[in-house]
Amino acid sequence: MAVTKTKRNKKTSDVKKLKLLVTVVNRKKTEFFIDYLGGFEVNFQTSVLAQGTAHSDTLHMLGLEDADRSVIFSLIREDRAEDALRGLDEKFHSVRGGKGIAFTVPLSSVIGVAIYRFLSNNRALGAEEK
Repeated sequence: MAVTKTKRNKKTSDVKKLKLLVTVVNRKKTEFFIDYLGGFEVNFQTSVLAQGTAHSDTLHMLGLEDADRSVIFSLIREDRAEDALRGLDEKFHSVRGGKGIAFTVPLSSVIGVAIYRFLSNNRALGAEEK
């Protein structure tokens, strides 16, 4: 009697969930944080200009006189998100003028295998089909 092993489906084992990482930083530090997040296998990022809304007295008290901000939207694999958030927290405390906030939002779906492969930095997914 032959024993057959169940072959693990590589296609499903390589699928990682994605999160939207939102980072709000001083506008002058936008490129620094975009480059930093690239080290966490983030393949897609975009930034938009933003303006702080706190009163000038409050900003002065917190040492945040410059109200010009950027919001960076990054798509990151769920397994890399926690490391990225910890790294950002460290940079917010150690980089001069690098204060900011960051949070993630889970994504429920992505349409298209090629798009998912790009966003998740997973070039192996679907390679066996070629």
